[in-house]
Amino acid sequence: MSLNDTPSGERIHIGFFGRRNAGKSSVVNAVTGQELAVVSDTKGTTTDPVSKAMELLPLGPVLIIDTPGFDDEGQLGELRVRKTKQILNKTDIAVLVIDAVEGLKQCDEELLSIFKEKDIPYLLVYNKEDMLKEEQKDSLVEDNNNAVYVSALQKTHIQELKEKLAKQIKTENQTLQLVGDLVQPSDLIILVIPIDSAAPKGRLILPQQQVIRDILEAGGAAICVKETELSKLLTDLGNRPSMVITDSQAFAQVSQVVPEEILLTSFSILMARYKGFLDEAVQGAAAIRQLKDGDRVLISEGCTHHRQCDDIGTVKIPRWLKNYTGKNLIIETSSGREFPEDLSPFSLIIHCGGCMLNGREMKYRMKCAKDQHIPFTNYGIAIAHMQGILERSIQVFPDLVKKIKFDL
Repeated sequence: MSLNDTPSGERIHIGFFGRRNAGKSSVVNAVTGQELAVVSDTKGTTTDPVSKAMELLPLGPVLIIDTPGFDDEGQLGELRVRKTKQILNKTDIAVLVIDAVEGLKQCDEELLSIFKEKDIPYLLVYNKEDMLKEEQKDSLVEDNNNAVYVSALQKTHIQELKEKLAKQIKTENQTLQLVGDLVQPSDLIILVIPIDSAAPKGRLILPQQQVIRDILEAGGAAICVKETELSKLLTDLGNRPSMVITDSQAFAQVSQVVPEEILLTSFSILMARYKGFLDEAVQGAAAIRQLKDGDRVLISEGCTHHRQCDDIGTVKIPRWLKNYTGKNLIIETSSGREFPEDLSPFSLIIHCGGCMLNGREMKYRMKCAKDQHIPFTNYGIAIAHMQGILERSIQVFPDLVKKIKFDL
């Protein structure tokens, strides 16, 4: 996979924030070396967040996000400020662009408090340094490790800014694996991949690609098979596979075919761990059996796609929920970047694996649910629970099994 093909969920999200006319867009253009954002002396030129996926050395694949002025006014301004706050939910590094001539204002202080509240690594970028005297700089910056003076106009200290951005990312976040740490050299892993009307034509979905890459890098071997061919494959294989990883939709059929002594899990469950919310999602699945007539369930997807006739989020999971609970439930759905801030109407949230969302945004969504005391789980875990194989599906994570009481 080339850097240009790196999905947005795997890119470092860098958000540029600040007041109108502080020079955010000019700084973004200087950092990217492109005319990504329209610049003007008129306040409020940036009216909506502008995103650009690119390679930014020394960071690598990133998603640069230029946001509207946080001091925007009026009803439309309030909507822009709200969008800016939503961008913060998926921001890995926040860059606060400050007009060096005017210094920190109340609006800047408010943004700083949000960065700290959300535990977002941040940099203070004092723009328009060309308009300052040297002695003025020392009076403004208290922490040189967290701040840098630049001139977007004259392109000065832009490389220093990039280097400081690189230092904000913790290296352990770059070594996460979907399944590679669970695979030993020479392990044989079977991947069950249904090919039906809902499958993307001519390609594998992202988690399937990532799992194959992880297995190969770990020195293992991956065999891909449709669920209809799995039984024959297991019979024909001379060596017993170490693990079977299936699309969650085929859990019922696959679990009946795969012997109990072979580890079994799903792409969606692996993705829940990769995105950092597996423990919460397993515990949240218990709420399924507590659902009552009239309860609302939110089924949320992180991507947008054309809905097929037997779509998993809008058709299959609602059907399985009804069959499992026997209750008349109210099902609501969301997709893409839209996720309700007020979750109080819901009794349960079932989220997709989140492969198109970065880890920070997935954790934010889970935390929103946790703060409002709404159980939160994901597709694969919910399906495994309803099929009665949840405990088996997480046996690959023995530490988690020890922590969970399975009276589900």
